[in-house]
Amino acid sequence: MSTLNTTGKVTQKRMRVGRGIGSGKGKTSGRGVKGQKSRSGVAIKSFEGGQMPLYRRLPKRGFNQFGRINIAIMNLGKIQSFIDQNTISSGDTINTVLLKKLKLINKNSQKLKILATGEIKDQIIIEADLISKAAIEKLEKAGGKIQLKK
Repeated sequence: MSTLNTTGKVTQKRMRVGRGIGSGKGKTSGRGVKGQKSRSGVAIKSFEGGQMPLYRRLPKRGFNQFGRINIAIMNLGKIQSFIDQNTISSGDTINTVLLKKLKLINKNSQKLKILATGEIKDQIIIEADLISKAAIEKLEKAGGKIQLKK
C-alpha cells in the first residue's frame, strides 16, 4: 500500500481571485487597470505587443495539392541495370507490385510511368499505367512486351 503524495504543491489551495482587499487578489484580481487584457473573454492569440507576429515574419511557401497522384518514373536504362545486377530477373513481369516489393520505387506511388532514357537489351514484359512513345519503340525493338493498365 502506498501513501498519497504530500508535497506542498499538491496540497496547496488554489487562489480565489476577486474576494476582497485583504486577500491580496481583490478588486481588479491581478489584471491591472482598464485595457483589453483586463476585460473578460479576451485571448489575444499570437499578439506580440505590436511587434510583427511570428506567423507574419516567416515566409509562406509551397502548395500541397490534395488530389495529387504519385507517379513513379522508371527509365528503360534503369530497368536494364537492375536486370544486369540480378535485382530483377528478365523472366519477371515488371510492375508496381514487384518494384515496391524490391523497394525500387516509393511505396506511396500509385502509378508507374516508363520513359525511354537508356538502352534495353533483354526481352522483358512490363505492366505499367503510362509509357512514352519512344519507350514503346525501344521495347518492341528489343523484343519486349508492354501491357498498359486502363
